[in-house]
Amino acid sequence: MAAEAVAAVEIRGALVRLRRATGLPVAFGGLVAPGRPQIRISELSGTTTTALSSLAVTSGNGLGGKAVALARPCAVTDYSSSRRISHEYDVPVAAEGIRSVLAVPVVVRRRVRGVLYGALRSAQPLGDRTLGAAVAAARDVEQALVVRDEAGTLLAAARPEPGSDHRAPAAAWEQVREAHAALRALAPRIADPELRAELLTACDLLTAPHPAGSVSLAPRELDVLSWVAAGATNAAAAERLGLRPETVKGYLRSAMRKLGAHTRGEAVTAARRVGMLP
Repeated sequence: MAAEAVAAVEIRGALVRLRRATGLPVAFGGLVAPGRPQIRISELSGTTTTALSSLAVTSGNGLGGKAVALARPCAVTDYSSSRRISHEYDVPVAAEGIRSVLAVPVVVRRRVRGVLYGALRSAQPLGDRTLGAAVAAARDVEQALVVRDEAGTLLAAARPEPGSDHRAPAAAWEQVREAHAALRALAPRIADPELRAELLTACDLLTAPHPAGSVSLAPRELDVLSWVAAGATNAAAAERLGLRPETVKGYLRSAMRKLGAHTRGEAVTAARRVGMLP
């Protein structure tokens, strides 16, 4: 799935969550056009016309353009009469019949990647609760895009070049092991099943085939052991996996028991011997 399509899916889901959390009847949004200082409105939720569809909003213009230029949320109580914004887009806004509007930028690594809008068909103030819910929806999109960006980078690093020797030299094994652990940590956070399966396939590229009848570890046990193999402490592994340190210790004890190991190092060695870890 192309990066733009993936981001559009995330925005579409965020608009649904935004309307559910706030009760706003209308939500819409879009992505920054590649190479242009514009937002292209591509996702609509609760609209009754197509007036806003494919609308190109230039940075600095209108409410969304102001949110892009300032990289912060903006809102107006009555769009058509507001003196806080410019009015290049009054016609499509009026055609949709919306009055009170908020716009929240989606900012990833200090770059605006998109904008989420929420709107009422009456002119009344949008309270802090509504704005907070809109900001939370934007943050969800931001986190998802960060995870997908990281996943794409790790996948590219994990795939061997055609015709190249896939075995890493000894000096590069630590980097390979860190990539393996990071890929496994990312996989449960990916909602797209195809991308999640591709991530786990990339993990398999970094390990040897498992011998028939070898010990089987649960996914979380292998996740923990991957970070242990990369040199992480229990606390560091817990932070990367979003678990409590006590939970990490439990998974590690279980993995050690299955592998017949008495120490963390023995468990890592045993897992590598059967091809579970690089």
